Amino acid sequence: MLKTRILLAEDDLDDQEFFSDFMQDRDDVILMPIVENGESVIQLLDSIVNTDELPHIIVLDQNMPKMNGLQTLQHLKNSERYARIPVCIYSTYTDETLIKNGSALGACVVLSKPFSKEGYDQMIDTLCKACGSSKMTTTKHNR
Repeated sequence: MLKTRILLAEDDLDDQEFFSDFMQDRDDVILMPIVENGESVIQLLDSIVNTDELPHIIVLDQNMPKMNGLQTLQHLKNSERYARIPVCIYSTYTDETLIKNGSALGACVVLSKPFSKEGYDQMIDTLCKACGSSKMTTTKHNR
């Protein structure tokens, strides 16, 4: 079975731990090293020589220092090398403006951060489905 490589950009240590802990039980996911901001996303991606080792999905927290999720998304979608990688924006506060802006910039999905293992499982399932298609999907989980 092909495992989905996920790159998470998240500056909150608790949210990093939640994401990582909840992904450990999934045998269909490989969590790449977690980075703390958009600049680190670009640096990590640029360090990957073999394009077959790039992530299948990138999850960006909207509220990060240096480059927020939307800024990072725009940079990725403007790059020939990274434009085809599906990107998800997730945030504690997901509103219509974030959804609209994320969609306009090419996010495959905009989600609210989950708060339970079941919520994370649902989020990953939603990501895999949404990012496998070109449709923009919105799923909200309460945090």
